[in-house]
Amino acid sequence: MATTNRNTPVTAVRGPNRPGVRHNDGDVEAAEGPAEVIDFATSPDVVVHGDNLTVLPQLPDGSFQLIYIDPPFNTGGRQQRRTLAATREEGEAGNRTGFGGRRYSTVETGRMSFPDSFEDYAGFIAPRLEEARRLLTDSGTLYFHIDWREAHYCKVLLDQIFGRDCFLNEIIWAYDYGGRARNRWPAKHDTILVYVKEMGAHLFDQDAIERIPYLAPTLVTPEKAARGKLPTDVWWHTIVSPTGREKTGYPNQKPEGVLRRVMEPSSRPGDWVLDFFAGSGTTGAMAAAMGRRFVLVDENAEAVNVMRTRLPASTVYLDEAGCSLDAPGLTG
Repeated sequence: MATTNRNTPVTAVRGPNRPGVRHNDGDVEAAEGPAEVIDFATSPDVVVHGDNLTVLPQLPDGSFQLIYIDPPFNTGGRQQRRTLAATREEGEAGNRTGFGGRRYSTVETGRMSFPDSFEDYAGFIAPRLEEARRLLTDSGTLYFHIDWREAHYCKVLLDQIFGRDCFLNEIIWAYDYGGRARNRWPAKHDTILVYVKEMGAHLFDQDAIERIPYLAPTLVTPEKAARGKLPTDVWWHTIVSPTGREKTGYPNQKPEGVLRRVMEPSSRPGDWVLDFFAGSGTTGAMAAAMGRRFVLVDENAEAVNVMRTRLPASTVYLDEAGCSLDAPGLTG
């Protein structure tokens, strides 16, 4: 498969300022897909609202240095997140008790959700992973975020698609929040399976990784304690705080700190990053903050609306036909 240098254009008969337009009568003019609009040398960052299995085949080989995806975990239901507004009440008024016995009235102000049930999860995810491998540069890396329900099956599947010799790491993201089961060990971690396009040619810049404090600093020299240590393949990091600045209200939003650690060693400023299960857009937010470029794809309109609130104003929003979502005359 053809690959491209990250500093040269990989596509585009159309420039980023000439997106297609979908008219009120449904006719599509000019663009034939996102690949006809995205020029990887000059394009602004892009969000595509559409089915990733339709969008991915339109993108050129070897376009992305890093792909991070956090697909549905196949929980068997629907992932849902409510947003509540709370007002402090006096005495026994209100419908909720908070810290110190204080009473609050709460009102639901929003609700977002997406389906998370698949009879054949491998059949669902395999063609998307095949596209992911094609889209990576020769030095590129895939970070595949999943949990205990499907992790082992996905490891076998990824071995088949990438080759076992291209398996780089199993990262455990451990956290300590939420309910705890009484009849088994509480599940308090996710798994991130890391695969590279070509083992040995892959980018992994250890010096770019932010160091963390030693758990037992008295067991090392003062110099080492002051410098900190490199993280291992077990990442202790809190989930997104329910009251923190990162919270968007989108279900299963991932913390910015986890995405920062993914990007530090496996991409460089100016590199293109892809997330085709983009959700709330954390990958794009961190890519922008770290000087990377991004393409995000999600078929949920609620996800795209959330992304609009946190991504740079220069971001271009397209549908899967390559038409601008912000063009005059667009119908939803």
